[in-house]
Amino acid sequence: MPPRWRLPLLALGFVSLALGIAGGLARLTPFGLLPAAISLHGALMVSAFFGTVISLERAVALERPWAYAAPLCAGLSGIVLLAGFGVAGMALMALAAALFFVSNVVVLQRQRSLETATLLAGAAAWLAGNLMVFYGQAAVPWWIAFFALTIGAERLELSRYLKRGPAVRVAFMLLAAAILVLPPFPAALGAALVLLALWLSVFDLARVTVRQSALPRYVAVCLLAGYFWLAVGGALMAFSLAYDAALHAIFVGFVFSMVFGHAPVILPAVLRVRFPYRAVLYVPLALLHGSLAVRVALSTEVGAWGNAAAVALFIVTAALICIKGVPAPAR
Repeated sequence: MPPRWRLPLLALGFVSLALGIAGGLARLTPFGLLPAAISLHGALMVSAFFGTVISLERAVALERPWAYAAPLCAGLSGIVLLAGFGVAGMALMALAAALFFVSNVVVLQRQRSLETATLLAGAAAWLAGNLMVFYGQAAVPWWIAFFALTIGAERLELSRYLKRGPAVRVAFMLLAAAILVLPPFPAALGAALVLLALWLSVFDLARVTVRQSALPRYVAVCLLAGYFWLAVGGALMAFSLAYDAALHAIFVGFVFSMVFGHAPVILPAVLRVRFPYRAVLYVPLALLHGSLAVRVALSTEVGAWGNAAAVALFIVTAALICIKGVPAPAR
């Protein structure tokens, strides 16, 4: 699929991102908004936005036209949900996850490894979560497993050149297996997430690249900060504390930090655009983590608005860098 045809798929996801964030804010500060955006905040963010972005990236890598049906269904699911057709939207979510699962089966057949098997496990968790939504069951733990397994697998693959003993990979495999089967037990899942965060902090390539400069250091800072919030969210889940803080430590602190860090690499691959590194990228990153700290420790409402501002600022900054360019800072 030519890059110009991928942009509309991405645009579908960004509609759900915008209204999903607005729906989350409307839960804290009531204002006029589509009821579906408020009640389906999680589904819009996880499946309609992130599902579109992640499955689009996988379709580009797979280079098979049918694989683009997954991001198409994910993106359309958000539009259908917002239009008030709940059952149809949830069915599209489940179909998107099923197609994404099949894509990962093909990836595993091409290259059998711990990394690709973990990606398949993440796809299975997303499918399970979307089916839970369809049947009115708790989906959030499965969605958390989806992100943890997907990001963990990608970091394991990117860090494969580091010297590690066999026990390190065995430990990752055991953690991945635990995360896949523990969503019905949120406290135990939280403990597994803490261990995964520790594994990533110690064995990920980021601990090496953070000592470099420019883009490698920026990406590493995003990753290491994300691992910190994964540990915080996992610990809060393990002790059944501060539900909102636990979820947003993971979904905002961990997942969005990964997005901020990988966007300069992923967007050029998906859309064939230039995304040169600029130090100004640290501004939305600092706002994201600073506002999340406020949300967890001081004020949910203030922190939530700061989180939304950070995401909006990152999108604007990235667009300016890609389209017009931002002058490099003077040395």
